[in-house]
Amino acid sequence: MRAVLDGILRRLIAVGQLNVVWPDGASTTYSGTDGPTATLWLRDQQTIRRLVLNPSLAVGEAYMADKLSVQEGGIYDLLDVFLANMQHNPDGHPVARWRERLGVLGRRLAQFNPASRSRRNVAHHYDLNGRLYSLFLDRDRQYSCGYFPRGDETLEEAQIAKKRHIAAKLCLNRPDLHVLDIGCGWGGMALTLARDFGARVTAITLSQEQLAEARARAVAEGLEDRVRFEMLDYRSVTGTYDRIVSVGMFEHVGVGYYQAFFDTVFRCLKRDGVALIHAIGRSDGPGGTNAWFRKYIFPGGYSPALSEVLPHAERSGLMATDIEILRLHYAETLRHWRRRFAANRDAIAALYDDRFCRMFEFYLAASEITFRRRRHMVWQLQLAHDHGVVPLTRDYIAAVEKGERTGPVEEAASPLRRLRTD
Repeated sequence: MRAVLDGILRRLIAVGQLNVVWPDGASTTYSGTDGPTATLWLRDQQTIRRLVLNPSLAVGEAYMADKLSVQEGGIYDLLDVFLANMQHNPDGHPVARWRERLGVLGRRLAQFNPASRSRRNVAHHYDLNGRLYSLFLDRDRQYSCGYFPRGDETLEEAQIAKKRHIAAKLCLNRPDLHVLDIGCGWGGMALTLARDFGARVTAITLSQEQLAEARARAVAEGLEDRVRFEMLDYRSVTGTYDRIVSVGMFEHVGVGYYQAFFDTVFRCLKRDGVALIHAIGRSDGPGGTNAWFRKYIFPGGYSPALSEVLPHAERSGLMATDIEILRLHYAETLRHWRRRFAANRDAIAALYDDRFCRMFEFYLAASEITFRRRRHMVWQLQLAHDHGVVPLTRDYIAAVEKGERTGPVEEAASPLRRLRTD
């Protein structure tokens, strides 16, 4: 199998340089045009065979088991070489390409997410030891893309900016608006909307760990009368709400359930309401979830192209009133997380073990490079029943972000009202 892998790497590496140290100590260099560089040490023949037959799964598993190590730099550098070349030469590893196509064909089964399975999928990742996330996230435990208007913000600044950016798009123009938060995480967004914008919030999650932490935070901040956290699947929500927000949850819905999701938003959003959905997506069309990520990090998860999302929103009867693409913001967010994880690695290893740390290092590094190299991005989709519930231009968003006003809609939408009545 060594000769086969050697042939694949000679065909694949056209950008940068990859140095491979084989199990017998011999080394081979593969190089192309200027680009990233890494040195890879393969420790046994089994790893070589698996890199030929199932590379999407084998690279991460071999790194977790310490059967594949990086001698110069780290796992980020190695993955940067691989992804740079896969982007430049997508057919460079024919088996990987074939398996990727099979993954797309089988994604409806992989993303079969009825309520019971959704709960298990969420527990797999979000019901880990709560201290883990405090060691690499910001103080508010925002586990989604930050917002970097300048590009040099700290992680805390970027996450505060993200929450304000989303709040602005929710058009919270008067106090006591009732907001539904679908997939509330540890409660940071819900608490911010209640504390800073005067909203009443019903927030739902499928994670026991997140639910307990969010409820404790509400009590600690004296907001338990304004924010109610519940263990509830989105399909089981009843009642109607003035505003609906969902941040970083849509990736867990699954392609077979998009219509159910948007039908729920349609049913639960009042006629003069506004909804904002924030999710990871891809700008190169529909695809599949990487096998390693599907097995170890986000079972049942998928980041969709907008072409897969918008038809379902349209069929629900909702209207898209604003769409924004955040391109490298998540790459920068992941860079901060990756560095914080490295700084706290010993404490995290004490919670779990070295294999777990390697798994998370691989996850964070691969995610960051995917946003830099493979056309992943974040989309924010604002939805409403009616044209006139949001202002005619996007100026109101900047006004809220600057703190000039927290309720721009009443004033900004008045020209539209005049158009209706004059």
